[in-house]
Amino acid sequence: MIVTTTDGTPSMHPVIRLSSAFLVLSLLPPGVGAAWQVISAEPGKRVEIDRASIRKDETGKSVAQGRIVLEKPIVDPKTSSSYRIVEAVNRYDCASRSYSTLKRSYFKDEGDLLREEEVKVQIEMPVRTGMLDDKLLREVCRPKPGPDAATAASKVADKVNQAAGELRKANEALVQKEVKRANLQTPNVDKAEAEPRSSPAAKPTAAAAMPARVHSARPAAPRPGETSPAIAHAHGHWAYEGEGGPDNWGKLKPEYATCATGKRQSPIDIRDGFRVDLEPIQFVYRPSQFRVVDNGHTVQVEVSGSSISLLGRSYDLTQFHFHRPSEERVNGKAFDMVAHLVHRAEDGRIAVVAVLLEKGLENPVIQSVWNNLPLEKNEYVTPPELSIDVSQLLPQDHSYYTYMGSLTTPPCSEGVLWLVLRQPQQISPEQLAIFSRLYRNNARPVQPNFARMIKESR
Repeated sequence: MIVTTTDGTPSMHPVIRLSSAFLVLSLLPPGVGAAWQVISAEPGKRVEIDRASIRKDETGKSVAQGRIVLEKPIVDPKTSSSYRIVEAVNRYDCASRSYSTLKRSYFKDEGDLLREEEVKVQIEMPVRTGMLDDKLLREVCRPKPGPDAATAASKVADKVNQAAGELRKANEALVQKEVKRANLQTPNVDKAEAEPRSSPAAKPTAAAAMPARVHSARPAAPRPGETSPAIAHAHGHWAYEGEGGPDNWGKLKPEYATCATGKRQSPIDIRDGFRVDLEPIQFVYRPSQFRVVDNGHTVQVEVSGSSISLLGRSYDLTQFHFHRPSEERVNGKAFDMVAHLVHRAEDGRIAVVAVLLEKGLENPVIQSVWNNLPLEKNEYVTPPELSIDVSQLLPQDHSYYTYMGSLTTPPCSEGVLWLVLRQPQQISPEQLAIFSRLYRNNARPVQPNFARMIKESR
């Protein structure tokens, strides 16, 4: 990730494409007295955190110290010198699952400070489940037990081991006793051969009488209503094809059950809606910094500072992402792609604006995203000195279809307000081809309507 200061000057080389969530620093002088614990390691770099530095600030939020250590030094564009270690300060809001960076420090090597910089404008960034951000949040917000708890756990483990040893000795003594008794009851071999049927002692022991079990290499077929082993193996690893595909989402996890049982699922084929005078959507979209991630299911762009208002409620734009082909259909027609702009209100309600995309001219917003695609999945790219204006993704005509539906990915939660703009936007064949190479098909099939009301602008 390329980190920037408030004046827009690049402060980190592009090879560091890790989430800035690892950059956490206490108020102590950088690196002093730190006991580093590795959070993530890969060839060329590792991310570490000092658990002893985790503390609460005056607002009740959590602050901790951490750093990234590079195997090879890189050039700092501000000083033209090289650095190998970066430390900074992050403040975590454990309740809202967000963080902001406060300060960064650059080191030529251990203890050799190159420069420091304060972050004057702290931007609250959401933490996404399953990302490195999420792992760091758990480390900071749910610290591991202290020395006393560890000592107590060690004592309990010692007692368990002692009890297990005593039990093992008792079992061995019991086995020896049974073997000895069986030997005393065993008849003379000659007598046993002469009278094989008359001697009760000639009965084999239970272990000898029981035939050896033959274990089949093929697992047993599931009983009616059970989940197949292949689906069970996909536990939570949902996909758009195969055993983890949409037909099986409801079986992957209990919390995904709504994907199979819900009556207000999305997407749908939008048709036969009531043409009425719908309240216009009030778009308050502003240029902002952004970061891009390929999360393994789509390309997602996180933004801040934009919102929509409708029916007396305001929804903040948190992210937008793409599907190919469009998940929605309009009177049976699918489009080349769709952009879903996800908004959330203060009370947690979700509103999704869908922008249908069809082949045509190049789209500048999409090109900005494609220009900053990360090289690895689940890693973020935050472009330096660059903002994105999501309003340019919207068509000129803001008339729309609306209905109540769900998230189109697990857990398929319902109660989502869908706002599908009628006028498609254009995307160039080259831009479409780029996404197609990443995701040939990442669209959930249309779901039953169940007589839902659909309205559209007239």
